[in-house]
Amino acid sequence: MDETSAAWTDAGPQPLVDLQVDRPHGARVYDCLLGGKTHYAADREQAEKVLATIPTAEASARENRAFIHRAARHLVAERGIGQFLDIGTGIPTSPNLHEVVQAVDPAARVVYADNDPIVLTHSRALHISTPEGATAYIQADATEPQSVLRAPALRGTLDMERPVAVTLCLLLHWLPPDYDSYGMVRTLMDAVPAGSALVVTHVTADFDERVSRIEEDFEDTGSTVRTRTKEQVERFFDGLQLLEPGLTPPQRWRPEPVTIEAGDREALRDHDVPIWAGVGLKPA
Repeated sequence: MDETSAAWTDAGPQPLVDLQVDRPHGARVYDCLLGGKTHYAADREQAEKVLATIPTAEASARENRAFIHRAARHLVAERGIGQFLDIGTGIPTSPNLHEVVQAVDPAARVVYADNDPIVLTHSRALHISTPEGATAYIQADATEPQSVLRAPALRGTLDMERPVAVTLCLLLHWLPPDYDSYGMVRTLMDAVPAGSALVVTHVTADFDERVSRIEEDFEDTGSTVRTRTKEQVERFFDGLQLLEPGLTPPQRWRPEPVTIEAGDREALRDHDVPIWAGVGLKPA
C-alpha cells in the first residue's frame, strides 16, 4: 500500500490503551448489537439492558447501518460525491464506509474521525483503502470540529474545494446536553462547498416513550444519551435541501428491491426502529 492510499494521525507512536473492559463502552455495545466480536462482558450486559428496553435494538442497529450504506452509494453514484468525512466512526465492522463507496468508485476518499483510542486501535488495521483511493483516520473530539477540519490528515486526503459528504450517524445524541450540537454541524457544513451532503441518524423517543429510558441506562455508566424529536433533528438540516423521502425511519429511506433481508425490513414498523434518518445537500 503506497502513501497515497492511507494516512493516519499525526500523533506518532501511540501509548498503550486502557480498554476499560470492566465497564460498558458505547462503540462496543453497538458492535455487540451488530453481531460483531469487539466487545466484553460489561458491553454485553449493557446491550442486554438496551434490548430489555428496546427489543428491536439489534434490528435498529442493522437498519441504521444499511441506511448509511444506501445513502453513501446514492451520493457516489447519483450525486458524484467521492469524498466522505465520517465523524464518530465507531469500531470498524466490514463492510466499512470506504469499502462501500470504493466498490462504486475505487478512487473515493474517506476520512474517519473519532475521539476514542479504542477505535484508533482497530482502525489502523481495518481501514485499508483501495490503491486508487485513500483513507485516513483522525483522533479528534466531535465537540471540537476545528480540530477535525484543521487536521493535516484531513487536508492531505480530501480536496476541500470539492463536495464532501459529512456523515454524523448515531453520534449527535451522545454529545453533552449543554453542548451546541447545532453549531457544530453548522461549522462542519460551512467548511465544505456547495454540492456537499450531510448524512444524519439520531435516536428518538417519538415512536415509543420507553426509548427515553436508555438515557437513564447509559447515565448510570457515565455516558450521556439525549433523544430528540423529529423537529429537533430536522434543525440539523437547516439551510440544506433534504432529499426525498425527507427525515424518516432508516428502513423507509429509499429501500432496495425486495430480498429475504428486505422482507424482514417490511415487517418492521416505524416504532420498531426508534431512529430518524436523513440526507441533505448543500445548495449553491
